[in-house]
Formats: sequence, structure tokens, C-alpha cells
Amino acid sequence: MNKLLVSVFTSTVLLTACVTTKGNYEIKAVDVDGRQLNNTVLSATGSGIYTVRNALCHSYPKASVIIVDMQTRQNLADESPYQCR
Repeated sequence: MNKLLVSVFTSTVLLTACVTTKGNYEIKAVDVDGRQLNNTVLSATGSGIYTVRNALCHSYPKASVIIVDMQTRQNLADESPYQCR
């Protein structure tokens, strides 16, 4: 039963991530004052945003990660800003 529950949960999360992250995104880490912490413009396509976001959180544990759609220049709904822990 537990394996089935984990499998369903994992599938749901992965499918949701794939559906909501189509496009090209610019990703940056900022401090509490809104100053950018990473010195380069990072970009990712689709679900690749999660790899970049996790790498930034690893480098800047207390940062907020901003994910912006490169076409619309809008924050990615439900994903940005993301608070690193």
C-alpha cells in the first residue's frame, strides 16, 4: 500500500511539473533586499528550472529564487518567488 501511495504521489508531482513549465525562463537568486546574488543570467527550458533553482538554493541557502518567463516577462505562477531553505 505504501509503495502504491508513493508511486501515485511521485507521478502526480512529475506530471504537474511537466504541465506547468513549458517555455524558456530566466532564473536568478536575490537576497532579502532584492539584490541579485548570482553574477550571470541563468536560463532553463521547461522543467529544467527545478535543476537551476535547486543549484541556486544550494549556493545561496537563504535566497529567494525568481523565475521569469522570457517571452511574457512575468513571474512563473506558483513557482516564483521560491524561498530557499
